[in-house]
Amino acid sequence: MTTFGEKQSRDYDQRATRLLGGLYRRIAADIDAAAHPGAGVLDVGTGPGKMLALLYSRRPDLRLHGVDLSSHMIDLADAALSGSPAELSVGDVAALPYPDDSFDLVVSSLSMHEWPEIDRAIAELARVSRPGGTVAIYDFRFTRSAAAQRALRHSFEAVTVRREPVRPRWHPIGMYLRLTARAA
Repeated sequence: MTTFGEKQSRDYDQRATRLLGGLYRRIAADIDAAAHPGAGVLDVGTGPGKMLALLYSRRPDLRLHGVDLSSHMIDLADAALSGSPAELSVGDVAALPYPDDSFDLVVSSLSMHEWPEIDRAIAELARVSRPGGTVAIYDFRFTRSAAAQRALRHSFEAVTVRREPVRPRWHPIGMYLRLTARAA
């Protein structure tokens, strides 16, 4: 998995601000619709925290957590989430720093394509999901989604895994996909 240094993190933050607002708004709306009041939400690969900040502005009742491999990204996320009760951690998707059954909703946006071991990463997402919880992975359409779908089916014991195109408002084409699975 790629670890962003300080300069790469700042550059990504600037690009995310300009280019990914529509996707983050779409993800926040999806979470808003799916999360019950007070739900625990984990954003895996939170980056500079843009999506969590947006989600907090919409749903301050949610218990928000973000994890990223880069401490520089976590520093940027901490600044973006100043004043919110969101909890941030440095950690690897293949070894998440949370106990089993911690979250009602686990979401990842644009990080799956960086995961070197999809099976291990998705097993971790399943491990930290509560019974009945949901995992939603958003990434580019051309990512290794078939491997991720197999890993989701295996980790969630053959539940239905949905693969859907995602086209944020004002985007001319559907560049993204969403994979979702619900824990048994």
